[in-house]
Amino acid sequence: MTEATGTVLVGVDDTPQAWLAADWAAREAALRGAALQVVHAVGHADERVRGAAADLLEDARTRITTAHPGLRVDTVLGQGEPAEAVLNAAEDTDADLIVLGTRGRGGFAGLLLGSVSLKVAAHAERPVVVARGHTEKAGHDGIVAGVRDERDEDAVRFALAEADLRGAPVRLVHAWSPLARAGLMVPQVSTIDDEQHAHAQLLKHAARPAAAYPRLHVEQELITGSPADVLVEASAKAGLLVLPRHPVEGRFGLRLGSVVHAVLHHADCPVAVVPTS
Repeated sequence: MTEATGTVLVGVDDTPQAWLAADWAAREAALRGAALQVVHAVGHADERVRGAAADLLEDARTRITTAHPGLRVDTVLGQGEPAEAVLNAAEDTDADLIVLGTRGRGGFAGLLLGSVSLKVAAHAERPVVVARGHTEKAGHDGIVAGVRDERDEDAVRFALAEADLRGAPVRLVHAWSPLARAGLMVPQVSTIDDEQHAHAQLLKHAARPAAAYPRLHVEQELITGSPADVLVEASAKAGLLVLPRHPVEGRFGLRLGSVVHAVLHHADCPVAVVPTS
């Protein structure tokens, strides 16, 4: 067996959505030549609860290794609040990627609004994939990366690396609304043209990492409209949607930005949230 390089971490409970996330994470780990770490947390030390959790983890290991022979699978039984447990496990193993499901019964795959998935995506120091929508989409469906501003090169690099693993095309999408549509002012045509040019330059700047992937087909798309609506629509034809997470003020529990929050609820494919500096 080839020695694994890196770690993909997935949080599981006993829901169907968690198993979909585990399968997506296993495929990702296999693509990367990485190990897969499967984590489940319990809130207290009751022996029966811990025994059931250990059985769940062993079942997860068996299911994953049966479907993905040769993949190294480790399990971790965490204790305490699930979001903190998965974040701590990711720190302990220096995981490259965290994968979570979309809903559950209070476990790792809880309902997004106020859930474990949302909290982890908002506060992890590494990319987080929420495996929602059509998780079975093949790589040829392509990667879409939403670009907000010049700070988003890390998210673009992540999207390019994922596309390179799959041999898939990449769409870098920047959505904007002209000031006239926002009702703020009625500029001359030249002013709108200048504004569009500025947005095009922003997208071009964020797309600079594409030069390191000359064999990839990379498109830059400047689209007028609501960023959330544009990206959700783009997700229907994507295998993975990548979004930047910009720094926010405050401590644990704050929500993500409105665009990321909306896309996490409505995208038709898995969504990767990549922290920016």
